[in-house]
Amino acid sequence: MSLLEVDDVVVQFGGVTAVDHASFVAEAGRITGLIGPNGAGKTTCFNVISGLQRPTHGKVRFDGRAITRLPVHRRSRRGMGRTFQRLEAFGSLTVRDNVRVARDIHRGLAGLLRPASADVDGLLERVGIAEYAGERADSIPTGVARLLELARCLAADPKLLLLDEPSSGLDESETDAFGELLAALAAEGRAILMVEHDMDLVMSVCDDIHVLDFGRVIASGPPAVIRADAAVQKAYLGYSDEAPAGDPSPADLTREMEAIRA
Repeated sequence: MSLLEVDDVVVQFGGVTAVDHASFVAEAGRITGLIGPNGAGKTTCFNVISGLQRPTHGKVRFDGRAITRLPVHRRSRRGMGRTFQRLEAFGSLTVRDNVRVARDIHRGLAGLLRPASADVDGLLERVGIAEYAGERADSIPTGVARLLELARCLAADPKLLLLDEPSSGLDESETDAFGELLAALAAEGRAILMVEHDMDLVMSVCDDIHVLDFGRVIASGPPAVIRADAAVQKAYLGYSDEAPAGDPSPADLTREMEAIRA
């Protein structure tokens, strides 16, 4: 059984259908990509999974239980963690204190009585931002802030990580290191579901990919299958039904995604 199951989910805002009977899964120990052009419904799906958006129709199951009607905090307690495309750090706190707050909230009273400074510093070291520990969160580069959000998520030791544009702001070497970190986290048995526009990263680290277009899942499978899928090529690259010979490279898809976002 998959750790996360999104089953026939529909989200409507008035007469607009943002998610249209979408079904997909994320499995423990694997990295799953959720990709698609802007407006495809990716973040809305994340909001449904994390409890910020009630679906019009459909169900969400997590760790074998239906959670469609559970509030956000109860999903978090069951082992779900999320980062956001829009950075949500406490700007007036240091990087270390941002993670400490997340750790102490997760630990409850035990965290307040026995602050886990060593654990916090270990998390900062693991995501590669230990050198920024004493700096205010509102003064650090965007890429570092992305990694800070990941460290705060990990402070709650989640079973499922929902990562929304996690590589935004990272340079090439930082992105490579980030991909290695994701692989290590998945190897520990966590499920990782990420929305990401960097197709080089997606194709290199994801075990499975689901592609959304106009709210519908148009393709699912491993990277090689997704790269060669005619519907995906049409959605991203604007090919006609007669696609050109040869599969598009991740770089081709990345360039087109950047054009779509612009």
